[in-house]
Amino acid sequence: MPALIRADEGRNVKVAVLGAGVIGVTSAWYLAEAGHEVTVLERQPEAGLETSYANGGQIAAGHAEPWAQPSVIPKVLQWLGREDAPMLFRPRADRAQWAWAVRFAIECFPGRFERNMRELLGLALYSRDCLRALRKASALQYDSLTRGILHFCSTQRDFEALARHAEATRSLGIGREVKSAEECMAIEPALRRSQVPIAGGVYTPRDESGDAFAFTRGLAQLARERGVRFIHEATARALDSSADRISGVRVQGGAIERLEADAYVIALGSYSPLLLAPVGVRIPVYPLKGYSITVPLSPEHAAAAPSVSLTDDSHKIVISRLGARLRSAGTAELTGYDTTVNAVRCEAILKRVQKLFPALTGAGSVETWAGLRPATPSNVPLIGRTRFRNLFLNTGHGTLGWTLACGSGQVLADLVSGRRPQVAFRIQ
Repeated sequence: MPALIRADEGRNVKVAVLGAGVIGVTSAWYLAEAGHEVTVLERQPEAGLETSYANGGQIAAGHAEPWAQPSVIPKVLQWLGREDAPMLFRPRADRAQWAWAVRFAIECFPGRFERNMRELLGLALYSRDCLRALRKASALQYDSLTRGILHFCSTQRDFEALARHAEATRSLGIGREVKSAEECMAIEPALRRSQVPIAGGVYTPRDESGDAFAFTRGLAQLARERGVRFIHEATARALDSSADRISGVRVQGGAIERLEADAYVIALGSYSPLLLAPVGVRIPVYPLKGYSITVPLSPEHAAAAPSVSLTDDSHKIVISRLGARLRSAGTAELTGYDTTVNAVRCEAILKRVQKLFPALTGAGSVETWAGLRPATPSNVPLIGRTRFRNLFLNTGHGTLGWTLACGSGQVLADLVSGRRPQVAFRIQ
């Protein structure tokens, strides 16, 4: 890890956090805990209304690994042309899209995959510990469940591959427990009624699930009570720079036209590179569009719904119980900044859930959603200082934003404060 350069010699400073998703809000919280004066700028009327709003709900530290891995390339080729494919590439006349895709392919090489996985795992385990400490200290309520995550397969071939992978990761300290079909159904009895065969799976008992939006909104309120200032319905339009520092942020909407601080944190998710490029900071972040459906559960349907968070290996979707709702999310679509909900892809998720849990058919009005995950080709997020001494990044978390949020916020706060983070991580 390179030597850290203190921001303003580590003293308490005024910090502007741009973005109030789960990453921006956790950044603001830990910065305030470190004694800094924090202002958060957000274009939405409330925290957490974009990518953090309806994700899959998993805090999957035990399954924190890159999408970019050797087995993905042949699968992507098989998925070409399939509208319901787990990963879909929609070619565009967009240099950033093609550059990202090429770098993603390079990151699939075994050596790179293993390095990236180690980094993600270290940050994920640290983040899970940070979340537990925060939950204990604050009593935040967000439909959290601490029953682990069960990753199951519907074919013997896939199960054997998953079991081999679980064995190979033991050296990294991951507690993945290989389970037979019967053991999977004992962990989650709702799978006994599945119309999809269950061949076996892998269980990570220390993993969790919960509503990222409820968490983000609740933590934002706690942050306000600690003195963090939130400016909503205000968009960061441009960064003003002078020599090796950022001097301010030009704002559209809200009560101010310009925001000035001692340090600035970019937590704008997929939109981060758009704000950074004009000041010469290029980052390899591109949006991966994902979809989710949320099914309301009546008391009758609740009894037939799973209560352990699940990952369906063959369809690459996750399923989480959020109180009186069931959330299922998945797919990755490289299609630029389009947030339109594709009914075909949402219908594919719904049909799969109904096959797994037939009693949920007709459970009620289904809410569909699409969001843009800010992904780096390696899936390792960008956390740290840029070439500007007072400009920091906390973005690029891809599908693991909820899993990595608290740890990323603490690491960011440590860096702004001039402290060495407590977790080994490749600082930008």
